[in-house]
Amino acid sequence: MGSAEPQQDELTVLVTGFGPFKEDFPLNPSWGIASRLPDYLPPLRPKSGGRDPAVTLPPVRLLVYPEPIRVSYETVRSLVPTLWGPDGPAQGRRIDLAVHIGMAGPRPVYSLERRGHRDAYAMKDVDGKFLHDEERRVREGKDWVWYGAPRELETDFDVDDVLPRWKKYSPDDVDVRISEDAGRYLCDFIYFSSLAHLWKAKEFRRVVFLHVPADMSDKALTTGREIALQLIRSIIESELVRRNRVA
Repeated sequence: MGSAEPQQDELTVLVTGFGPFKEDFPLNPSWGIASRLPDYLPPLRPKSGGRDPAVTLPPVRLLVYPEPIRVSYETVRSLVPTLWGPDGPAQGRRIDLAVHIGMAGPRPVYSLERRGHRDAYAMKDVDGKFLHDEERRVREGKDWVWYGAPRELETDFDVDDVLPRWKKYSPDDVDVRISEDAGRYLCDFIYFSSLAHLWKAKEFRRVVFLHVPADMSDKALTTGREIALQLIRSIIESELVRRNRVA
C-alpha cells in the first residue's frame, strides 16, 4: 500500500499468530486473537472523535493464516517468504498489510513494534534449538539469507501517526503504545524476517508487529480482537491519508 501503488477496490490484510509456548502456554493468545478475527474489517462503531473525515476506507479483507505458527526459528525462516509469495495464503493477490501478532508479558499492554532486529537471538526456541546465525553468516557469506541487510529495519508505515488514531478508536481503558524493542525472540525474528524479505525485494515495508498480553481469558481475547481490528483500521487510514497527501 505504498504511495506508488494504485487504488484497489479491496485491500487484503494478512494476519498471523503463534502456536504453543512451552508448557506455560499450550494455547497462545496471539493465535487466540488472530483466529477470532472476522473475514472483513467491520464498520467503525460510534465513539467520540469518529473516523478521519479525510479518508474513506475501501473494503478490507482479513486473511488469517490458517494455523498457528510454530515458535521455531527454522519454521519461521522457511515460512515467511511463502507468506509473501504468489502461491501464499493470498493466492496471488497483493498483501497490502501484514500484521504478525505475538505474546508479550503479563502486563495488560498492547504494543505496536516500530522495528525488527537482525542479530543477538540467544534464546532457544520450543524445539530447544538456537538460531546460530552468527555462524551461518560467516559460513554462507553472500548466500546468507540476510546478507547485506542492516542491523535494524523499521516498518514503512508512519507509526507515530498511527498511534493517536489507534488510541482514538480503541477502548479508553486499554493501554496501546509504540515499542522500540520487539525482544530478540521469535516475535522479533518473524518481524525482521518479513521486513528483510520486503527490503531485499525493494518493496514498501508494509508489515507491523503487535505484541499482546499473555492472557488467554475470554475477556482478554475479546479485547485483543478489538485492539487488533482498530490497529488495522488505523494503519490503513494513516497510509491512505499519507498517500493522498503526496499524490
